[in-house]
Amino acid sequence: MIEIGREAPMFNLRDEQENEVRLSDYRGRWVVLYFYPKDNTPGCTTEALEFTSLEAEFFAQNAVVMGISADSCASHQKFVIGHHLQIKLLSDPERTVLKAYDAWGQKKLYGKSFLGITRSTVLVDPAGRIAWHWPKVKAVGHAAVVLERLRTLQK
Repeated sequence: MIEIGREAPMFNLRDEQENEVRLSDYRGRWVVLYFYPKDNTPGCTTEALEFTSLEAEFFAQNAVVMGISADSCASHQKFVIGHHLQIKLLSDPERTVLKAYDAWGQKKLYGKSFLGITRSTVLVDPAGRIAWHWPKVKAVGHAAVVLERLRTLQK
């Protein structure tokens, strides 16, 4: 369970270029981990584009943005290239990190229940602790909300 103030679950995943990425590599920086269902879908594209448009502002706040889904590295690479994304996308095909961050579980759509990725975001502080958690989010406008919370926490 994700709880503000607790140590963020460590991970080691591959990015869109198949480079190994560890959360511990970012100690000393703020880390925005946003979890999304699927590359190249309307809501996920909107969210990725909004985070990309604010990437320089996140960088100015000593923050890095990383999107995580169960899609493959190859799928992520096509998504990044096709939409000129400036953020890192991480592949979690075994859903280990998704589960550790409460982003995998029961969902309902049109009355049917199924397992899937919950669109959610976790903000990790420079010491590696959970600073904020958005358990269910709407794609539109979410990146700006995260940036504002980051600024507030840094005051």
